[in-house]
Amino acid sequence: MTSVALLGQILDYANRADPYPLYAELRRTPVVRDESGPYLVSTYWEIQSLLHDPRVSSDIRNLAPEAKTGPRTDDPDLPPSFIRLDPPDHDRLRRLIMRTYGPPHSPRRVYGLHGEISGIVSGLIDRFRGRERIDLVDDFSYPFPVTVICRLLGVPQEDEQRFHGWADTVATAIEPPVGTPDEQEAHWRAIREAHHQLADYLSGLIEQRRRAPREDMISALATDRGADESPMSLPEMLSNLTLLLIAGHETTVNLITNGMLTLLRHPDTLKQLRADPDLVIPLVEELLRFEPPVQLLPERTTLDDIEIAGTTIPQGASLWLVPASGNRDPQRFPEPDRFLPDRPDNQHFGFGTGIHNCIGSPLARLEAQTALAELVRRLDNPRLVEDPPPYRHNAVLRGPRHLPIAFDGLSR
Repeated sequence: MTSVALLGQILDYANRADPYPLYAELRRTPVVRDESGPYLVSTYWEIQSLLHDPRVSSDIRNLAPEAKTGPRTDDPDLPPSFIRLDPPDHDRLRRLIMRTYGPPHSPRRVYGLHGEISGIVSGLIDRFRGRERIDLVDDFSYPFPVTVICRLLGVPQEDEQRFHGWADTVATAIEPPVGTPDEQEAHWRAIREAHHQLADYLSGLIEQRRRAPREDMISALATDRGADESPMSLPEMLSNLTLLLIAGHETTVNLITNGMLTLLRHPDTLKQLRADPDLVIPLVEELLRFEPPVQLLPERTTLDDIEIAGTTIPQGASLWLVPASGNRDPQRFPEPDRFLPDRPDNQHFGFGTGIHNCIGSPLARLEAQTALAELVRRLDNPRLVEDPPPYRHNAVLRGPRHLPIAFDGLSR
């Protein structure tokens, strides 16, 4: 089977429920070039090498003109967010965000949310009382992380629902375009409009926080004058707050939903977790390997010719990394297609690696651990209504769009 056929099938919605056989086929040749241009890298050690290679760029402005396949997917009126930049610009913006979010300047920001996160989880599950069936996505997996990230950033609760549409639309920007030229243009137009609406909203919120700061990340960014480097400009804040709002919940929705789906497919493991809640810590790590919420990293390019696995990737080429395939590489993980919560040495790509390692990983881990442990504890005899469930169309941020679950009652 050719790389072209495999890439097309990976992106084909018909294979969204189970892309892993296609990844196994792709791994037969660690580095291949698709006829449409991108180089695909699918094996663990090669992905790890490239994610740590300074010759690999996250700035699509470094793509050769012939490697560009479509219009810009971000807001053309704003600078790129830090994950779309290379050092030193990436490093400056990441440091400024970490000043408000994590060590050493804000070491307890995430830890301090532990009680509030537990309360949100309990409150959402309490709403299941008197019901025999839920849609985990609509009733839990979406409202939970969007509530958490909005409270962390300082978005008023009454505005949280507005982010659902914006986030869903903007997140589709990393999906390769499909459909007729008119349909593709309508797709990009909707993305640009969502970017503009979100930027207008955030601009007003930033100005409010400058005048009256609170204990939240938007206030911290809006009032940070920069100790050792220049503070963020307003356009930089808008780009990076948009990133945090979307990345802070879209991926966690998938992690929790994929996690519950996996547990319901492995009832013995679900029983183990109910008997031993501490198992949730290694279990979430195995979920990040087994069913990662981010399957593909499609927007990379090369700053120089790079030789890897016997193939030379030329400067300016479009580079796609497939971390979900690397996570199933038998050269790195014994029995990679088995879900083993106590798997040793589980250095997965669930949060990436290298300078772009996910800054939200401590929060995502805490959310998934709290959610899954409590869902398993409180739902009596949970079971899938349909398997496979309907999936979202996005091949990059892969997860069920709905997950109907039946259950017999609710424990306190």
